[in-house]
Amino acid sequence: MSQTTPRLNLPFLQPSQAQKHVTHNEALRELDLVVQLSAIALDEDTPPAEPAQGAVYGVGSAPTGAWAGQVGQLAAWLDNGWHFVTPRTGWRIWDETAGRLKVWDGNGWIDPPVETSNLSGVGIATGYDGTNRLSVRSPATLLTHEGAGHQLKINKAGASETASLLFQSNWTGHAEMGLAGNTDFSIKVSPDGGSWTEALRVDAATGAVAGAAVQANAADVTPGRLMRADFGYGPGNLLGSVSQSGGTPTGAVIERGVSADGEYVRFADGTQICTTIPNGVGCTTSTGALFGSATATWTYPAPFASGSTPAVSGNGGATGRFLSLGAATDSQADWQVLSATSDSTAIAPALIAVGRWF
Repeated sequence: MSQTTPRLNLPFLQPSQAQKHVTHNEALRELDLVVQLSAIALDEDTPPAEPAQGAVYGVGSAPTGAWAGQVGQLAAWLDNGWHFVTPRTGWRIWDETAGRLKVWDGNGWIDPPVETSNLSGVGIATGYDGTNRLSVRSPATLLTHEGAGHQLKINKAGASETASLLFQSNWTGHAEMGLAGNTDFSIKVSPDGGSWTEALRVDAATGAVAGAAVQANAADVTPGRLMRADFGYGPGNLLGSVSQSGGTPTGAVIERGVSADGEYVRFADGTQICTTIPNGVGCTTSTGALFGSATATWTYPAPFASGSTPAVSGNGGATGRFLSLGAATDSQADWQVLSATSDSTAIAPALIAVGRWF
């Protein structure tokens, strides 16, 4: 029969043993050390100078002095001497210095293993509930990478459900972004948590943007709204073919063109300006008290609105010469250069017509 117990190594009382109380008291002392085990500190290498009666320490990997050679042992100060106990795998001890529970794994004191799968909830510095099963009370929350990057995934069961980030003030929602009731990405805002305005919505199929923060139509000039490319103007569509419908431009802002008959410019408001510098002419034909060039007809490089007559003007091309204009229509105008003296020098006049193209 063994003289000690197999797990705690407590001494048995032996048959016909004298002074049985000594053996019994030794067993009680062992139990007093290892039951409800608590240590002043763990992984200590230097014995304290004045330990208290019953104080327990976990001996470290390089013990010195009275603990020399007792690596990994539990050292207890009893009756003015050190008493050593070998911990067994699975023993638990409270580290009074660290304020943590430790477990002996056969080689050292480790944190107790914790099962983290299928927890009912986690509250960090606060409580959790059935809806908010993960709750964090903190000035900030950091989610960093392991490897090259990091993704935060918010998944929903179906297209008609919600997967979003809700921003609150004093537990009242004021902004939300994500997939709310469909697969389009949206940003919504609220002044009171009850009435919501969809400021932006990005179509999941096309990527096009809509919402209260975007122009509703070409005539929408509400302050603070974002201009749509098809309703506004920029370097890509400022110049081009102008057009208009019901007073609202539907094409570019400015259109320019050139032909053998001159140049023209059209504006989205309907204004059109045509110019030309024809070949030079001389003024040698007697016309009353003046001398004139042959009469010519200028066909505009772009016609004006049907039935309208533009304002036509110009100059004779030199001092002492002036332009005489005849009948003008929506497509052409007659002109002649006059001079006070007969002059065969070929000088080009300049003509301009201003009207409307619609």
